[in-house]
Amino acid sequence: SSYTMPAYAVARFRLVLCNCCYKLVRFNSTELDLKYKTFFFSFLCGGKNKFEKFKNMIEINKNYNESNLETMAKTPDNFIDLTVTSPPYDDLRIYNGYSFDFESTAKELYRVTKDGGVVVWVIGDSTIKGSESGTSFRQALFFMSVGFNLHDTMIYAKNNVYAHDPRNKRYKQCFEYMFVFSKGKPNTYNEIKDRPNKHAGKILRGTAGRTKDGIKRELKPMVIGDFQARFNIWEYTTGGNVSRDKIAFKHPAIFPEKLVEDHIISWSNEGDLVYDPFMGSGTTAKMSILNNRNWIGSEISSEYCNIIEERIKKAWEEKRKEKDLTQKTLFGDGM
Repeated sequence: SSYTMPAYAVARFRLVLCNCCYKLVRFNSTELDLKYKTFFFSFLCGGKNKFEKFKNMIEINKNYNESNLETMAKTPDNFIDLTVTSPPYDDLRIYNGYSFDFESTAKELYRVTKDGGVVVWVIGDSTIKGSESGTSFRQALFFMSVGFNLHDTMIYAKNNVYAHDPRNKRYKQCFEYMFVFSKGKPNTYNEIKDRPNKHAGKILRGTAGRTKDGIKRELKPMVIGDFQARFNIWEYTTGGNVSRDKIAFKHPAIFPEKLVEDHIISWSNEGDLVYDPFMGSGTTAKMSILNNRNWIGSEISSEYCNIIEERIKKAWEEKRKEKDLTQKTLFGDGM
């Protein structure tokens, strides 16, 4: 009997062959009307001085109704600036009966992430027969084993969890981990400063150690600002306040929009490419659009893809209204 290689495997095989000699042409326009921008890849063939277009291509600003392994098979090495995602874990979230190959996903994420790129992996643990599963820690260690640095272990604190049941004989679980993995030193860190500074307005003076001669080095006086950088425990409201999009709640477990936005702002710049391998309800796509980032999503469930498309459509409409308002502000209503 003959064997037919799956399409995603063929695409991956082609990428491996031309990995060292592909040419990337990027249409990095920030025009909002260019909803779909395309990346083309070509490679040098036969040692001749000519390029042949690589037939396979991946569109950005698009959600793919397929497994993330199929999407990443079409993606070249060192391509994604930032991944923000929360995978299904420990049967705590039911995603229409779909499961995923974690180890293959982690390996592919390392391959497609740019040097200096970041992966934000939001995950928790279930309690099974009186013991927490430890899935989060095992996955974090595996990410490290494939080459990622564990850049930061952050906490997603939920400020409106359900009532505590003392019969469980443990304190109420009210957080998830936000593992921030980096491929080397992060290229981007846009520090969010929203923590009020009680010493705001005061003059900071001091020394910065001594010279080799033992002379104290005086710091240049500086005024302490109103706000300082937040800590790595981020608190968000869950439940009905995580999104204004009613359709989003047709998905069983949606991200708080602000959580996704804060990570996008922190670890990427405008025009960068953001990926969500478990797109779910489309929050990563929405917040990427609203914050002028390019994006790619993978979602295997057709039902959830319908939710994503509706939210993407509304996000583009919101962005266009913002653009129109800006133009009116700049030029006046009479222009």
